[in-house]
Amino acid sequence: MVVCGSDRTMLRVITELVSSGEHVTAVVNPASRHFERISELGAQVLGVRVVSESVLRRAGIDSAAGKPSAARALVLLDADDVHNVHTALTARDMDPNLKIVIQMVNPRLGGQLHNLLGDCVVISGPSLAAPAFVADALEDDELTWFEVGGRRLVAGPAKLIQAPHLTVLADTTSSATPELLPSASADPAGDIVVGTGLRNIWRTKDVRRAGWLMATRDVIDRRVRIIAGVMAGLILTGTALTHWIAHVEWLRALYLAAGAVTSAGIEDNTFSNAKPWAKVAAVVVQLTGIVLMALLTAVIVDSLIGARLSRVIGGVRGRPRNHVIVCGLGTVGARVLEILNERGVAVVGVEHDDDAPGVQTAHRLRIPVVIGDSSNEETLRLAGVQRADSVLAITNGDITNLESAMVVRELNPTARITMRMFDHDLAQRVERQLELGHSRSVSMLVAPAVAAAVANRRSQATVPAGRRVLLLTEVTVERDSVAVGRRLGELDEAGGLRVLARQDNGDWDWDPAFDRTLKAGSRLAVAGTRSGLARLLLATRAPHRSGPSERIGL
Repeated sequence: MVVCGSDRTMLRVITELVSSGEHVTAVVNPASRHFERISELGAQVLGVRVVSESVLRRAGIDSAAGKPSAARALVLLDADDVHNVHTALTARDMDPNLKIVIQMVNPRLGGQLHNLLGDCVVISGPSLAAPAFVADALEDDELTWFEVGGRRLVAGPAKLIQAPHLTVLADTTSSATPELLPSASADPAGDIVVGTGLRNIWRTKDVRRAGWLMATRDVIDRRVRIIAGVMAGLILTGTALTHWIAHVEWLRALYLAAGAVTSAGIEDNTFSNAKPWAKVAAVVVQLTGIVLMALLTAVIVDSLIGARLSRVIGGVRGRPRNHVIVCGLGTVGARVLEILNERGVAVVGVEHDDDAPGVQTAHRLRIPVVIGDSSNEETLRLAGVQRADSVLAITNGDITNLESAMVVRELNPTARITMRMFDHDLAQRVERQLELGHSRSVSMLVAPAVAAAVANRRSQATVPAGRRVLLLTEVTVERDSVAVGRRLGELDEAGGLRVLARQDNGDWDWDPAFDRTLKAGSRLAVAGTRSGLARLLLATRAPHRSGPSERIGL
């Protein structure tokens, strides 16, 4: 296996692969702070700054003369999507049959990779990790998020899943024994279903963004109010003196005084015959007004530039309650915001960099964002931490997340706290000794999925139904198996197995024709019991393959 990258996920992936007995060649930038740690994991290390064709050939990727490469898989874990795609295209030219697993930050680009690379596996770290953080924030132990058949799905109680439901998994209300996978032909009713999203039943009072009214209040700060007050005083004084000295009616006197103070440049002959001292006073007033107008303009411009208008408009209005605070709006934080917004949860973001991906996502979804350091008490107070239900500290820094959690616990002892921490030992000690809540690592959530894709192990989700469980996974029809030539509908087994989708040439069909015959290479997304899935594997595996019990943990 050839693994390219230099971040924390690479450490976890190499650990997974080496522990499972794989021979791993790691291509790492020697400037990476994880370089020495990677070299200690038991992998062969190539220290290079740029991954080129010659580097890939040294790592064992080359199918010259029609022979397969020494490497049977390439894993690309660089944080730069463009760099990953470039390396993948180079490797595909070198070996058209090489298995490629690529981590992508941009989900849209990832969805188009099959057109560029053909057979490849795309892993999205934020998409894999975000549901786990959301589940911690909302205590959603009833829901199971998983990816099967090229779609991100959720299984759980029907009252929580958004209609229309893709399929009914079980009915646990009719009797003490749950009815699993009831017949689809009868439009079955059930309380455990699969869908693509959740109903907005968690919605509390929305947290409102500051908007233009609050932005105007913040821009008109103390300096602006002082200058405006001085100008108003000059106008009133000038109005009174003009009225009494020049014997001008009040409205016209106000007009003249305001024009002089604001430097409007209004021509008037009222003072042409006035005494010299009155003319001098008028000039002094006008000069003072010019200075004040310049100061006022400078202060307002400084406020707008210093605060960034988008930041001011996007702040929090009022005193939010029962909401979730997301500290750290990187790629993972952006996906967390999207999921919480889909579920109708009131949420506030906290981020120190107003150019972070999650800040743009928050503006698009009209979610309030507080720009500042999440470990700062005042920043968290602006986000309403004293009245929040849950806080997710998911910045890229373990120490920042730890400091944020400690401040949150001090300000709100009842809030649920989840920290993103890479250091496993530190996370365990923090949870045990400081009692600051749960901790999760994005790399530990992503690494098993990458290792499973590299080793061609089938990923599966387990959904509880009463005291029983159902498995949702993908199965490939192998050449020479007994399933080849059979109709798709023959595989369905009431109470044991249900075919959800079929893939023959690239795209998944979630409304397959059950009278069509199966062919070698067809891939099926299925839901079934352990025994039902075991029978399916017996039918779809080649005669020389090992028994299905090894593959599904029976």
